[in-house]
Amino acid sequence: MGELAKWRSQKWVRITVSGKIAGACGTSKNKSNPDRCLPLAKARSLSISQRAATAKKKKSEGKSKQFVSNTKEAKVKNA
Repeated sequence: MGELAKWRSQKWVRITVSGKIAGACGTSKNKSNPDRCLPLAKARSLSISQRAATAKKKKSEGKSKQFVSNTKEAKVKNA
């Protein structure tokens, strides 16, 4: 299976700045600075504070940058 196929087979979810899992990725109401998205398995492996930290980083840097990297704990590794 190719990398894109692996990526698409994962269930991606939105993470709010409070660290909550808020539904499917791509459903953020703020289209110019959307919420952080992570694979569900990765999101569940992080604590609420770790999820909040990566979401806050995305929201604060996303105002000026199109792509914002995850925090160290939230990095998604390709298997």
